[in-house]
Amino acid sequence: MTVDQAGPDMATSQESEPDALDSLGRWTLRPGVSVTVLPHGVHLRGWITSVTLEGGAGLPVLWGRLAEALAGDGGAELAQAAVAGSPLRAALVTVIGQLHDHDLLVERPAGEKGDAAGENVDAAGQWLGAVADRPEEAAAALIRSRVRVLAARPDGPLVRAAARALDRAGVRAATAEAADLPDGQVLLVAAGPGEPSPFAAEQDAEERAVVVGLRPGVGFVTPVGSVGQARADADGLADRLRRREALGGAEHPGLPALLASSAAQRLVCAVAGLRDPSAEAGDARLIPGLPAALVAEREPLRGEYRTWAGPVLVDADRVRPRADVRTLAEALARIPVLSDRLAGVLDEPDPGALPQLPAALVRSSVGGEVLVSGSARADLARLEAVCRAAELLLGKGESGLEGEGGPVVGAGTVHARGRALRRAGAGAAVRQQDARSGDTAGPLGGAAPVPWSPEPGRHPQALHWWSVLVRRLGVDADVAVSRLDTVGGGAVFHAEVQVQVQGRTATGGVLGTAVEASVDDAVAFAALSAVVEVQAAADAPHARHLVTPSGAVASLARPEATAPWEDAGWTTAWLAESAAREPELQEALTALTGWSPQPWEPPADARADVRALWSALRQCGFSVLSARAGHRTHPTLTEGSR
Repeated sequence: MTVDQAGPDMATSQESEPDALDSLGRWTLRPGVSVTVLPHGVHLRGWITSVTLEGGAGLPVLWGRLAEALAGDGGAELAQAAVAGSPLRAALVTVIGQLHDHDLLVERPAGEKGDAAGENVDAAGQWLGAVADRPEEAAAALIRSRVRVLAARPDGPLVRAAARALDRAGVRAATAEAADLPDGQVLLVAAGPGEPSPFAAEQDAEERAVVVGLRPGVGFVTPVGSVGQARADADGLADRLRRREALGGAEHPGLPALLASSAAQRLVCAVAGLRDPSAEAGDARLIPGLPAALVAEREPLRGEYRTWAGPVLVDADRVRPRADVRTLAEALARIPVLSDRLAGVLDEPDPGALPQLPAALVRSSVGGEVLVSGSARADLARLEAVCRAAELLLGKGESGLEGEGGPVVGAGTVHARGRALRRAGAGAAVRQQDARSGDTAGPLGGAAPVPWSPEPGRHPQALHWWSVLVRRLGVDADVAVSRLDTVGGGAVFHAEVQVQVQGRTATGGVLGTAVEASVDDAVAFAALSAVVEVQAAADAPHARHLVTPSGAVASLARPEATAPWEDAGWTTAWLAESAAREPELQEALTALTGWSPQPWEPPADARADVRALWSALRQCGFSVLSARAGHRTHPTLTEGSR
């Protein structure tokens, strides 16, 4: 409500209320803010923010008065000159609000009268004034802290560089020997007054620690945590970076300084209550809620923060369960974390020179063997490749069957359940087909054949992929569809694409299968799987593992809304339709198989790399579920020499 719209009493009341100009005396421009005066405005640049204020020719003059107030009396005279309710005061309040919104103002130090913050303090004070919400409290925390720099060789260059960086930040640091630390690692531990000594075997939870490590040609800085967490992260990073160590050559002289100063900065920020430096990078590749490790290389010399899903979780904030992945975008953002070339646990799936039409193919490596994945789009193929590669590696740790009877991996519980139940449903389909063709009947009736032919009125995606298979690729194929008998009567359809030889279906010539909630979905995914099979045989004949798609991914790939022109023939609209049927399909498959997938954990004697992979998957929001006992891999996940 404006003053003109209010009555006299209300206007008087509003005018008497203090505003941003009345409280300007508490604030001053942050140290380091740069100001550029424009013909009709002003541009201000801070530590990580900037703002451009534009208006009439009088705005630079207005800014000049406001800048004088911020550097001088705090706006007392300006507040008296700008009458309440006047356009001048409204303009000043608007500008001050923009300065607050962009974090360009900081509270004046207590007792300061008119001097700009940071003019009489050292470089560390200037830095705190530029980045801290409350510079005085941050400086006091640094003054009270005590830091120990521990290493097996306390006279090494990494130790000296870390001590110098801490000293420049105004933190008192003492170096000492710690014989149990690996060579090339330095532990920085900050403890406040009254806290246990950093030399103690068991550290107080309030202590903050970071480890900086240097190997030939590569180094790292762990996230800040307890001493136990920092050392566990250091061991994990050193193990994963061992394969990236450089062979021979002189060490870059700037690498120890880069790592040591980064470690000191992370610890100082934690002690002072500032944001971690990784949060200042503005890197969209970093996953919110997960820690980031700095990894540096010498050729070329550079340091980069990378999301770190370490194998050992000690601190409470690291042990806390992570939320499941819920969308395809979230799943795709976590694939680079799992497959990071320096700190990841899987190989990166990459299209390379593989064809992307009619189906998209990607390639990765699993235990030295080639894995090829295909789907309607490359992003879906990449997700399937990551899930299958993880299953193969986890399965080796459980039963030695290379994933045949091992766990099922999915991007979140719904996706993982869909993958697991479809595998179990494929087994149930085989049993029901055998029961129908044989003399014995199981507890359920046999699978009932359902006729299907590529005729008008069928779903566009089923017609499309069938046409691609038989017309574009020239495969003489036939499809057999059956409806499985379920306890609750839910719709479950099984489709199988087979090769024909001289007018008859070849025994064992199965190109693709699918278990879905509708006839057309089953045919579409079975035909798509057959297309992937044919393409892979031609373009990746040496692949050891082939991964074909299923409708389980629809629950992730479903868009929030489709464009008006996206009819059922578009992949996005098709996946949205399939996703809507997914809950009923999973319920029907559970009734059909009498089995519900449960969370899977590595056995106690599992290899370290298996446990590390399992931990990384869970931290990234992926789910690992148990496979049904005695059930082999879903037929669409064809394996073997191509």
